[in-house]
Amino acid sequence: MDIDFLWTALVTLLVTLDPPGLAPIFLSVTVGMSALERRRVAVRACLIAFAILTFFGFGGQALLDALGIGLPAFRIAGGLLLFYIAFEMTFELRSKRKQEAANTAITQDHIHNVAAFPLAIPLMAGPGAITATILLAGRAEGDIPSLIGLVGILAFGVASCFVVFLAAERVSKWLGVMGNIVLTRLLGVILAALAIQFVIDGVLALARG
Repeated sequence: MDIDFLWTALVTLLVTLDPPGLAPIFLSVTVGMSALERRRVAVRACLIAFAILTFFGFGGQALLDALGIGLPAFRIAGGLLLFYIAFEMTFELRSKRKQEAANTAITQDHIHNVAAFPLAIPLMAGPGAITATILLAGRAEGDIPSLIGLVGILAFGVASCFVVFLAAERVSKWLGVMGNIVLTRLLGVILAALAIQFVIDGVLALARG
């Protein structure tokens, strides 16, 4: 097993996953949920993200080639979807739904939906992480030990996100209601910028292609 390959994979995936950067996003999309419900969202999101990244590591390039889909399309689509979420957060278009979520029990479907989108896709298993995984798998050149090591690195990266999600609950209690409102507004602007950057990257990649 190539140690240099594993080290490169670890650094690359931690940078693209960015676990600390996901903490405020996790807080904002789980407003109104109890600690137990947030843990369930965290577990489900991490499992979905790990499954997606592992899939793309072993067969992603072949699938995209077969469907005629390029990675720039992933960047643009992910950016547009993320911008929709950011727009709602910034202008409080979801305030009514969030208030209902705070006053009533969170349904199982809602928990599953939040875990899948936007947490697992496109924030964790997003264009950057998917691209990095496909490129790293290609660098392994079919070497089984290296591929197994890559899966282990993926598991470590996703586990880091899970730890950050659990710590985010304490941050939420410390911020309080007003702090969470301010954070949500601020995060909406940041998410909008991130979404636009995804779209720009996708367009530039298409132009270069």
